[in-house]
Amino acid sequence: MKAAVFAAIVPLVLAMPAQAADTGAMAKAASDFYAVYSSFHQRLDGIPDAKARAKFAPVISDRLNGLIVRARAAEVTFTNAYKDSPPFVEGDLFTSNYEGATSYKIGACTGDDRSGHCTMALTYDPRVVGDTQNKPMHWTDTAYVVNTPSGWKLDDIGFGGNWDFANKGKVSQTLDMVIKTAGGGGTP
Repeated sequence: MKAAVFAAIVPLVLAMPAQAADTGAMAKAASDFYAVYSSFHQRLDGIPDAKARAKFAPVISDRLNGLIVRARAAEVTFTNAYKDSPPFVEGDLFTSNYEGATSYKIGACTGDDRSGHCTMALTYDPRVVGDTQNKPMHWTDTAYVVNTPSGWKLDDIGFGGNWDFANKGKVSQTLDMVIKTAGGGGTP
């Protein structure tokens, strides 16, 4: 009898939705990341070095930090072996736009108690860098966040830019490509 009751309860427990998370905590994690990102007055170019990574470490997941560390090491090893090779990642790693973003606004966040995502309305205003000839660009990327033992952290970014030369996919996919290509020791 106990086995029958247990067998009837288990599917019900497994079918229950995950507990809803505090979307405010998700938004704060995204905001914390973009605040650090915005603190770089010069555009970030390529995979962050150790100094830049130290600033990001408190606001990103261990998984993302590990990917950045491995990709940077693979790229350095590759470019040392092939002196005329350009970096694998040029321009801004963390947004759809090569030039990066000059401002951000957090949109809606959704998820559960383990992970979620927030839409990020991003703008690149060339006037900020002294370019009065070009118009601002606007797009939406997605900040993926995870709940870690030390709180909510940014775990990935999905690129949403729809112009021809926009970054595509996710930050993690870009870093994985660098690791696989540069780490393999072959030519790209």
